[in-house]
Formats: sequence, C-alpha cells, structure tokens
Amino acid sequence: MIGIISDIHGNYPALIAVLHELDRIGCKKIISLGDVCGYYCMVRECIRELRQRNIVNIMGNHDYYIINNKSCDRSYTVNLCLDYQREILNEEDINWLKKSVQYIKKDGIWMVHGGWTDYIDEYVKDFSFLDKNDEVSLYISGHTHIQSKIIGKYAVYYNPGSVGQPRDAISTAAYAIIKDNNEVELRRIEYDIDKIAYAMRKNGFQQRVYSCLYSGMRIGANEE
Repeated sequence: MIGIISDIHGNYPALIAVLHELDRIGCKKIISLGDVCGYYCMVRECIRELRQRNIVNIMGNHDYYIINNKSCDRSYTVNLCLDYQREILNEEDINWLKKSVQYIKKDGIWMVHGGWTDYIDEYVKDFSFLDKNDEVSLYISGHTHIQSKIIGKYAVYYNPGSVGQPRDAISTAAYAIIKDNNEVELRRIEYDIDKIAYAMRKNGFQQRVYSCLYSGMRIGANEE
C-alpha cells in the first residue's frame, strides 16, 4: 500500500495528520507529488518530516520557484509567501528540494505534479489520453488542489487533492492510497487548522492568506 500526498504548501499540522493516518493504516511507502513549498509558514518542518521519512518528492511549481529564485506570475500573495520561505530555508532544505524528480513512471502508473505536457505547471483539462491503449493504466497528478477521479477507456486518472490547501470546498486534508491491486482510494482527514492559522498570524501574515483553510477554498475566494 502506497500513500500519495500532494500540495502540502508548508502546512505542517495538515501534513502530520495525514502522515499519522498513513502510519496507522500501514502504508510502508509514501510519495509526494510536489509543492511542499508555498503559502504557509511551516515549510521547514514539512521538509524535515519528509527528509526523515525518506519520502520521494516530485518537483512542484512552488518548489521550482524556491530553488530557482523565481517568482509566480499569477499571484502577488504567492510571491510574498515564497519570499518569506526563502529567508527561513537553509542549504540542506534547498538541496533536498533540488533532488525532487520530474515524474515517477513504473508498473503502469505515471505520476507527475502538473500534467503530461508540462510536468511541473500544467493544469490538465484534456483527458483524452485516458482513451489511448498504452502501457499506462493509472495516471496521478496534483496541482489543482481538487480531489478527483476520471475514468477513460483504457486508463483512470486520480488527483489526491491537497494536503495543505484544499480548494474543493472541503476543509479536511486530502490524500490518497494505492492498494496492492493498483486500486486507488481517495481519502480525507481532519486536522487542527487553528495551529497553522496561529503560526501564520505570529509570523505577520494577513488573515486572508489562511482564513480560506476553514472553508476549503483558494485564497481570495471568499472575497469575490
């Protein structure tokens, strides 16, 4: 049984809740689909936990921004969070992020962060690849923060959703497990949102950056 986590985004309380549940059910291997970095202030704790557990990370767009000193052209708020994280991450943290792989493809399963045209930053909208009869029967990616399942003619697509910032109007941390028969189960678990909210306030972040966690929406969604 393999645990699949994605889009942690520096939300350590959410990560710990998911990891403890994966431990409880007996997952011997865990894979991160990327975006350990971005948004929330406990990114060092998240990286430390993944490093200690020898969890393989697939490169996410926020991870890429950090290690390449790049900004995000979609969001001023994202860049504020990334600037904060660059200040607190040390060389060991950065070196671990640099070891992130572009994708994992094995035993009929293909995992990326974004999509299969752009592994890091594609938002997959066309799922016609699921109707192609090739060696892949199970596609898995993150990036959208929305837990989902799409069935094609020859393959199935899963998005485990986001551990650290769900955007499907459900506040619980999202993740998935791959069972021994390659069957995927999408799961959710509650965590103490107040803990990450307190940490964000303590480190000077505006309420709008973390209040979305209580509604399971993207930042700014409640302001529209």
